[in-house]
Amino acid sequence: MEAFYAIALKLIIALGILSLLTGLLIYFSCRCIPAWKPAKNLMNNTFYKRFFKTHCRLWWIFWVLVILHAVAAWLYIFG
Repeated sequence: MEAFYAIALKLIIALGILSLLTGLLIYFSCRCIPAWKPAKNLMNNTFYKRFFKTHCRLWWIFWVLVILHAVAAWLYIFG
């Protein structure tokens, strides 16, 4: 049983970190970033233009990760 809790804890931490990173990606692909003066030159970059288009898909990934993280934490605490 101890091995299960160790694996579950690592899974919870990994999902939390992935949720945080996905949240940052959502922030940096936000539609408001081009209006921000220091980031105006980013819109000329082809990589950023492709990254900018992923904003809506990132939200789906983010919510799936957050829900999995919450369920795993709930099961770890109360299960």
